[in-house]
Amino acid sequence: MPPPLKFLPIESQDFSNVLKQRVREYFKEKNTSIHSNLEMKFKTIATVGLWMGSYALLMFAQFPSAINLCLWLILGVSVALVTINVGHDAIHGAYSRRKWVNDILSHTFNFNGASVYMWKRMHNVAHHTYTNIPGYDEDISPASIIRVCPSAEHKPIHRFQHIYAFVLYTFATLSWVFVKDYVKFFKNEVGNYSDRVHERSEYFYLFFYKIITYTLFWVLPFVLMKDAWWQILIGIICMYLVSGFYLSVVFMLAHAVEDVNFPKPNTNNSIENQWLIHQLATTSNFCTNNPVAAFLTGGLNQQIEHHLFPNICSIHYPQLSKIVKETTIEFGVPYREFKGFRMALSSHYTFLKDMGNPQTA
Repeated sequence: MPPPLKFLPIESQDFSNVLKQRVREYFKEKNTSIHSNLEMKFKTIATVGLWMGSYALLMFAQFPSAINLCLWLILGVSVALVTINVGHDAIHGAYSRRKWVNDILSHTFNFNGASVYMWKRMHNVAHHTYTNIPGYDEDISPASIIRVCPSAEHKPIHRFQHIYAFVLYTFATLSWVFVKDYVKFFKNEVGNYSDRVHERSEYFYLFFYKIITYTLFWVLPFVLMKDAWWQILIGIICMYLVSGFYLSVVFMLAHAVEDVNFPKPNTNNSIENQWLIHQLATTSNFCTNNPVAAFLTGGLNQQIEHHLFPNICSIHYPQLSKIVKETTIEFGVPYREFKGFRMALSSHYTFLKDMGNPQTA
């Protein structure tokens, strides 16, 4: 298990303290909570309604198979939407000041097949603490067939990853539902949070929620729907492929693009940056302040603000970005963003191509 890392300490009037103070002053002046507001609640109703509504129509409306296939695709999109718009904020404790509300909404992850318990360990803890640091950040350690870190071992097949990676992204949700949670849970390897003892109840909950999602998406459709079994199977797989591609692209555009850093610890096992500046060096935005992109990505098009303030609801990121940008300019700290989605996607493609080059090994 890798040892804990240290970041540079924060001085009294440096970037980190000034930025935190300005964000606190913003919420104080606006007399508003850092948690969800009315707009966020409407977004929640819309995404949860689409998620539950498309599922209910599939199970009980008995539409023709062609319409059902469209509904499976819509369900795949809604799985992604409710996961990143509702579940993600809730798991970070950012949706509500009430823990029980966050706990309830976080179950959107469990019901869709991704363990909340393992997500907190892999994402909230390992990824957010040690973003893009080799050996610590789980999100830059996907299947070995994809290389997204300069220090990762280069294999001959990586030369073609800019072509096949986007196909593999479609399998991300299927992998999470059937493989990844189990592997990570029982191998217990999550950066320097490895080898932590799981409480006995977590063994029960891991299988309990998996059984629920298998029942919802793999048993009930064959029991309730009138389509042929192979039509239902195609629909289920399409749902997972759509949600997998959707979620993978959103997360990849934040940390696997050109110019983001992948810092290595020095000989004293330290990162030579303050933690907030480290987040800025390893994260990128796209379509900043675009309300459509914010809805479709759950605010994760503004990953910089999310990484700086993960305890603040994503609905506030457009306002926070103005404060963050202004402060980075004042202190000469880089702020990486792409104006449009195509630019970000193109950068990710180029990044994959560069990482597939043997000369980067």
